[in-house]
Amino acid sequence: MTPILEACGLMKRYGKIQALAGLDLVVKPGRVVALLGPNGAGKTTFVRAVATLLRPDAGTLHVDGIDALRKPAKVRQVVGLAGQFAAVEDAMTGRENLEMVGRLFGLTRKEAKAAAVGVLDLMQLSDDADRLVRTYSGGMRRRIDLGASLTGAPRLLLLDEPSAGLDPGSRIQLWDAIRGLVVTGTDILLTTQYLDEADRLASDIVIIDHGKVIAAGTPAELKTRAGDDVIEVHVRDAADLPAVSDVLAKLGHDPRVDVPTRRAYVPVDDGSSRLMDALRVLDSHGLTVEDVSMRRPTLDEVFLALTGKPAQSTDSPEQHADA
Repeated sequence: MTPILEACGLMKRYGKIQALAGLDLVVKPGRVVALLGPNGAGKTTFVRAVATLLRPDAGTLHVDGIDALRKPAKVRQVVGLAGQFAAVEDAMTGRENLEMVGRLFGLTRKEAKAAAVGVLDLMQLSDDADRLVRTYSGGMRRRIDLGASLTGAPRLLLLDEPSAGLDPGSRIQLWDAIRGLVVTGTDILLTTQYLDEADRLASDIVIIDHGKVIAAGTPAELKTRAGDDVIEVHVRDAADLPAVSDVLAKLGHDPRVDVPTRRAYVPVDDGSSRLMDALRVLDSHGLTVEDVSMRRPTLDEVFLALTGKPAQSTDSPEQHADA
């Protein structure tokens, strides 16, 4: 089966900044792939290369079996792109926006009207189709923008930070729309800084750092790499956190402390037995706790373990390079 996306040794430099440093990635069809990484890791550069908005300095890139470097125009016929900001015309209705994009894709007037009807229904915007986009909420604007990228029936949809700036309710609406696309057979590659978004939407997660893929797998597989289990202690008094951290250090890997929530946690290899050990040692030290629990690692913990940076890193040379 031909991969929907195949990159080998992709290189891209902006002056002194190495945005892509020999990136290798193969994406099978029928998957939703989330691309994660600190700001400046190369995510947006890679998406722009797949969308043929920039040309890599070296390496090969195939989209749905098409050589993106030799036949970029053909690749544009099979990909759709929804960027970080809704690219729709406020002075037009939702329906008019979609019909206009359809015409730009080369559809006849009749075909564009039919495509717009289908997309409006898919995005659950049929009732608001003839309202001016300037009256839409933020979530509705993102959905109409997403719909515009679908008007040409792309084989692969690229979503760059699709829910950036949306309130929680609008994010959930957008997630529902993305799930609907998956049901119709659209392959999706998305970048996101919201790790819960990746956890809920993606069948596969790829983590990029310094222009290379450093980890890939299903969410469950990546969580296992961060430790089989996590023991978490919630204390009553934040002043007890250093002592609790010292106790947890004897049970597993480097413990971490979250002062605002008064919690300390540590990845361990044998959660069940280590949980009992934690209870005994905490009791012997006379430490008063609210609760002690065992859970699976979160993607945030996986991300931090693999990159050494939190997901919401502010170090962003890639943003300057891509500007």
